[in-house]
Amino acid sequence: MTKITSLDLSPFYRNTIGMDRIFDRVMDQVDAAGSSGNYPPYNIAQINEDEYMISLAVAGFGMDNLDITKNGTLLIIDGTSPKGDEDVEYLHKGIAARNFRREFTLAAHVEVEHANLELGMLNIHLKREVPEELLPKRIDITQKD
Repeated sequence: MTKITSLDLSPFYRNTIGMDRIFDRVMDQVDAAGSSGNYPPYNIAQINEDEYMISLAVAGFGMDNLDITKNGTLLIIDGTSPKGDEDVEYLHKGIAARNFRREFTLAAHVEVEHANLELGMLNIHLKREVPEELLPKRIDITQKD
């Protein structure tokens, strides 16, 4: 497997104006992807053009062990390891139940509609609602006499 060790985005800078922050965020995501691990596993589904759902497999975690925070465009899901099995002597422990933190960067105008925990899956429903004044509008061209 090939690992990207350096990614040069400078050719894109000459074709964009005011987008340098986006490229910095891309590089931050590439760096974070290698360090965040795979726990807990998750899916991101697009329901329709403006609705999405993030699903995390959080078997063994209850409502009191999970916390969802939205800070600007950053969605943070924290899980604290459930307590109570410290006295159990496991012969094999294949089900992970450790603390975790997952962060997702949301696009502008994407809001959390609701979240639910069902059958070990934490489902977070997201919706993009662009304000009317930010939607594209046609500009009429007039001819000067």
